[in-house]
Amino acid sequence: MSKTDMTSMADSIAARGFFAIVFGAAAVFWPHLTFGTLVYLFSGYILAIGVLSLINSFGSAKTDSMATWLQVLVSLVEICIGVYLFRHPAVSFSSLILLASIVLIVRGLFVLVAPFLQEGSSGGNTFSMLLGLVSLVAGVVLLFQPSSSGVAFVWILGIYALITGPLQLALSKYVRESAK
Repeated sequence: MSKTDMTSMADSIAARGFFAIVFGAAAVFWPHLTFGTLVYLFSGYILAIGVLSLINSFGSAKTDSMATWLQVLVSLVEICIGVYLFRHPAVSFSSLILLASIVLIVRGLFVLVAPFLQEGSSGGNTFSMLLGLVSLVAGVVLLFQPSSSGVAFVWILGIYALITGPLQLALSKYVRESAK
């Protein structure tokens, strides 16, 4: 991968980290947001993550690798769910929990599997694997979250985002330093 590609990837990862921190802070510090606001906030977050991941995957030098095509598929799932939520802000709370769980579980599984599909290994894989594990655990916890506890749902999403945001910023720094 060229230095420009690595820098672009680092920027994309940093932007995803920034969006995660902003979303996480809003969810944790204002857990009593109205449901419609939460749906718009979450769908904006998922759309931003999906678009940035899609751009990152097409910016990759190896567009023929299995990991790149899985990244495209995961990004498209995130974008589709984000668009659906923007177009249908009156979804039921159970539907929102299910869609959020799907996004987190699919992203977590991809991030856990991707390093094994790529050639070579790097220290950045540790950050990636940790991100995948956190995403997978958060998705499973949300999936089994009773729909009666809205504040707990918001806090789980917020804490997930506040954990993964700094991890993504650290991964971005690692990728940027690897490009030098």
